[in-house]
Amino acid sequence: MSPFEVPLPDLRISFYKRLQEVRQTLLLEALLRVVSSSDIQEIDIQLNHLVAKKPLQKVAGWGLRGEVLFPVPYLLTQSPKLVGYYRLLLGFSQKQFYGRDYGFGIFKTMEDKGGLSDRQKNALPEFCKCICRSAELLVQGIDHLSERTVHELTLLTLGPQLRGGALNVFGTEATKLVFEMIKAIVAPSIICSEEQSIEVRNAAGRIVEIEFARDPDIRIREKLPSDRFRNLVAIEIKGGLDRSNIHNRLGEAEKSHQKARKDGFVECWTMIRVSDLDISIARKESPSTDRFTISTLSQKRNLMS
Repeated sequence: MSPFEVPLPDLRISFYKRLQEVRQTLLLEALLRVVSSSDIQEIDIQLNHLVAKKPLQKVAGWGLRGEVLFPVPYLLTQSPKLVGYYRLLLGFSQKQFYGRDYGFGIFKTMEDKGGLSDRQKNALPEFCKCICRSAELLVQGIDHLSERTVHELTLLTLGPQLRGGALNVFGTEATKLVFEMIKAIVAPSIICSEEQSIEVRNAAGRIVEIEFARDPDIRIREKLPSDRFRNLVAIEIKGGLDRSNIHNRLGEAEKSHQKARKDGFVECWTMIRVSDLDISIARKESPSTDRFTISTLSQKRNLMS
């Protein structure tokens, strides 16, 4: 029997699939495709209006068209998702870019959904002016850029975003798996079942609701004769495989459980997918947890053995 365990490249496979999608919307390929079917004269007019002459000349000297670095309203109207391309190029995460610091929050739906409201369209000239100024500073601080380097810079920002998104998917999958396991266990007592909630009748004849939620991930509540609920169990599920990040995940579980305690939950459980976790350390990281359930990682996507 081999002493080694085959590492599963799930995260990389997820990255690859997501990368194929964003090539069509957020990366240089997407910009060039939109430009190829656009009015170049209109682009140039807007570039000359928004960008100083010197940085435009410098970019031209690199063999690049100005819109590769500088956004103009015309192009963002043609393809609103290109907001994300310029964000990635300048090196900002979505949280940074669309947070409170810069006032760009109204443009997030352009990147996420590709839509363009009247409010966004009216704000585009000032937005582009601001981003062009940021890109001018980028040009001033760099000796040379090529299309390849521009692509690499956007990928450097995209990497952490893809990782975060993939880990969120893993967490959601783990929560759904646990929910389905609970559903299988209580199957004989189910009186009503929906996609995100189950109602069962317990031994005392009372109705208990098991709900697939967000904070906590799963909550179990007893329905009282007054139609109000008594909070019984809050379950936090940490389905990631990264052992090095387990302490952060336990900290997140603790915060959720502290809130659950304030909401009146009688018990708090934490389910973790890292098989060699020291329980004594886990209890220090999340003292509010009454019960830890730790998986015995298999080659499949089983959360528990």
